[in-house]
Amino acid sequence: MFFEIREQTLFLSDRLTKSTVPSVRSSLLLSIKKTHIKNIDGSGIQSLDSAGVALIDEVIEQQNLTLDALTNFSETNQNKVKIFTVIGLPSDVVPTPDSLLLRLGDYLYEYFLRFFEMMVLTADIFYWSIVALWDRKGQRSGSFTQQVNLIGINALPIVGLLSFIIGLILSLQSAVQLKQFGADQFLANLLAFSLVREMSPLITAIILAGRSGSAIASEIATMKVTEELDALKMMALNPIRYVIAPKFHAVTLVMSLLVTFSIIVGILGGMIIAVTISEQSAGAFIRACFDIVKPKDLILSLIKSTIFAWQIVIIGSHYGLQVRGGAEGVGKATTQSVVASIFGVIIMDALFSLIYLV
Repeated sequence: MFFEIREQTLFLSDRLTKSTVPSVRSSLLLSIKKTHIKNIDGSGIQSLDSAGVALIDEVIEQQNLTLDALTNFSETNQNKVKIFTVIGLPSDVVPTPDSLLLRLGDYLYEYFLRFFEMMVLTADIFYWSIVALWDRKGQRSGSFTQQVNLIGINALPIVGLLSFIIGLILSLQSAVQLKQFGADQFLANLLAFSLVREMSPLITAIILAGRSGSAIASEIATMKVTEELDALKMMALNPIRYVIAPKFHAVTLVMSLLVTFSIIVGILGGMIIAVTISEQSAGAFIRACFDIVKPKDLILSLIKSTIFAWQIVIIGSHYGLQVRGGAEGVGKATTQSVVASIFGVIIMDALFSLIYLV
């Protein structure tokens, strides 16, 4: 007999261990439901473990008692109860949600830290890229040529195709509207000005952000996860100088060439519409394009596109170096890099548009 109830006192006896508690638990709890227990006498307990203490806790909670209701427990059993009991322990406190101002402050603080880290990275990239112009030590042989091929030459087909389609569509839509007012001769002016000032730099930068920016972020993130960057440091090689500087040099060179290629192909697409729909001569169309585009416009367009390219490399490198976790972290860093790069390009383009107006 493991328990007995007399005069509102529960007398426990025998062994209350993990081997006996399952068989006695249901009958004990059913019995104490029919009466009110004031005390629990443990003088008859021969052996007690955590399972027995858990059963005693259940009785105490059901009868709304405290640990003071335990009487005649041996010193050993009292120590076991103190060790294993959950009675009197603080309950889980549900944290109250932070206020709006506190959440806003946390967000701004985190944003400031990330902005500071990106500024430090930007300074490092510019420094090591300038140093590498005169000192090639610390870089892999042929890395610049490889990056020019990956970032620039391999991007020519997609840049050319999209630029041709955009020039075609832009001319088609403009020709229909201009024809209504008898202003077909201004089609070349509108197309060339739009491509040089906005469309070609912006479209090329967005293509570069999605194609090359994601590749840069995923490559650096993978090297960070697999500890290749740490291995470079152990070999006394600066990761920024070894990995990022060649990409920075390559994108600085090829971005202007890609934008120039985009302008030429876009004008070619527009010329097809001008010749077929507006019935203009190809020579007159080309002369009108050269007349409207000033050297200043082309220079500013190439400067703007180069800054776009720098943004893409810096943002991709930043998210690659900040990666946490394994393959999932690499995917997140790549996605964040592309989104941030495109957003940054659009914001910078808006700033340049304001500069044009001044």
